[in-house]
Amino acid sequence: MKAPVIHSGWALLGALLVVPAAWAATPDTDAQARYQQERAACVNGQSHQDRATCMREAGAALYEARRGQLDDRGADYQRNALQRCDALPAEDREACHARMTGQGHTEGSVEQGAILREYREIVPAESTQ
Repeated sequence: MKAPVIHSGWALLGALLVVPAAWAATPDTDAQARYQQERAACVNGQSHQDRATCMREAGAALYEARRGQLDDRGADYQRNALQRCDALPAEDREACHARMTGQGHTEGSVEQGAILREYREIVPAESTQ
């Protein structure tokens, strides 16, 4: 009995069909999986948004992810927070930097509608002499 012969052309064709599918599926599969999670949060009311807004945002995020425009992995949130302080007058910047770096008292959340940061500094009164 002879061993079966595998034609190299068919084996090569099979390999060519499998490899690109694996390469192409990863980014879209990740984006689709994230979309499904976000959509489930919308449907279950866990997003802290009204359902229509939540669904619209989830769809927009999927669209941008497929275009390669949605990437917050490299975002530098601390730098962005400190840059907001630059718009303040010079005498207020130091206290703003202190609040943004975790000094003082912080309460609330985005889901609650606001994050309140309070920083108190005791400043001696100026001498009147």
